[in-house]
Amino acid sequence: MSYLQEFVGFLLVGGIKLAVIPLLGLCLIQSVVNMMLLRRLKSAACDSESTQDLSILVPARNEEIRIRECLLSLIAQHPPVREIILLDDRSSDRTAQIAMEIGFSENPASPLRLLRGKELPEGWVGKNWACHQLSLAANPQSGHLLFTDADTVHSPDCARTALAHALSERADLLSLWPKQATLTWSEKIVIPIGYLLFMSCLSLPTLHYLQARPCLVRRWRIPPTFLASIAIANGQFLLFRKEAYEAVGGHEALKNHLVEDVAFGRRIAARTGEGMRLLNADGGVLLRCRMYLNFMELWEGFSKNLRPVFEESNARFFLFILLSAGLFLFPFLALGVTRINASPALIAILLIFTLRLLLTLRFRTSWLSLVAHPFGVALALIIALNSWRLCGTKGVIWKGRTYSGSTPNSLG
Repeated sequence: MSYLQEFVGFLLVGGIKLAVIPLLGLCLIQSVVNMMLLRRLKSAACDSESTQDLSILVPARNEEIRIRECLLSLIAQHPPVREIILLDDRSSDRTAQIAMEIGFSENPASPLRLLRGKELPEGWVGKNWACHQLSLAANPQSGHLLFTDADTVHSPDCARTALAHALSERADLLSLWPKQATLTWSEKIVIPIGYLLFMSCLSLPTLHYLQARPCLVRRWRIPPTFLASIAIANGQFLLFRKEAYEAVGGHEALKNHLVEDVAFGRRIAARTGEGMRLLNADGGVLLRCRMYLNFMELWEGFSKNLRPVFEESNARFFLFILLSAGLFLFPFLALGVTRINASPALIAILLIFTLRLLLTLRFRTSWLSLVAHPFGVALALIIALNSWRLCGTKGVIWKGRTYSGSTPNSLG
């Protein structure tokens, strides 16, 4: 073996020992703490008067395959909510017809109401425009607004349990993380990577501690940008206190943001010093979701989101790429280096699989994602780079619409 090969091997082993293994250990510890803090919601009582304070708002565009099951699960909520409003965002399929077949009406007084979406104005993202119209159509007497996607299916006690939890915790925004249904190979190996990144990279305890002590945020002058950086939310289930939704500007304030759910989490967290509270919870018992039906949908969906989630910062995006590849993929590649000391790489791989095993058990994700971990990470990174490429050139495509990919700072 040449001196160059020996030198490269020395650097690889040193990098794994000094950087990768300690950082993976921190990721493992942080993930365990986050999983302990992320409360798994179970059925809770909530009186009928409370659920009558809730409007459920569903944006839908070309969702004929999934809309019936979603709406039927919402109609079955017990106790019933004040209203369920579906906005048909200019669909070219039978989305609206299916809704009407199961009882939805364009009558403004109907508790099952169908809205016809207006043409998308310039400067708006389609989903944000649909949700903005829904917020304007909601009953003014509703104190809570639940935005939920058309690809979700809710247990009969989902709304009452989420509302009871939000009220008891004084949450301005409660975001539930559903059980992710994955049927095809691409869904199985890629979607669980989201839990890996969410649990290992964000510090839920820090935000939880500060939200319980907003006076410290003011006294220590903790910048809103820091608070926003440790916040996240999931657009599949966003339950707002209506006053808080309006206080942060609603969807109009994020009209051209491609990842509005994360942006809402950041906007609420940024106002922790004012007493606002963002809450994430494990809703896997109450809610399930199938995000994508095939590889092409998954490719387009994540290509739309992965670069824009970092908003205006290319530096943070490429730091994410570097850390993700270095921590979760590099140890596997290092094993292939000729005559390298395999022990450090094997220790790193053991830490990775320990972390993935805990996440698989906690969130009941596919075992294929655990077994095929390096392939899933590699594919996720390829999609992320494709997202960066599209955002810098011809733009991203979603639901038949093209967006530039230029995403402003969520804090304005």
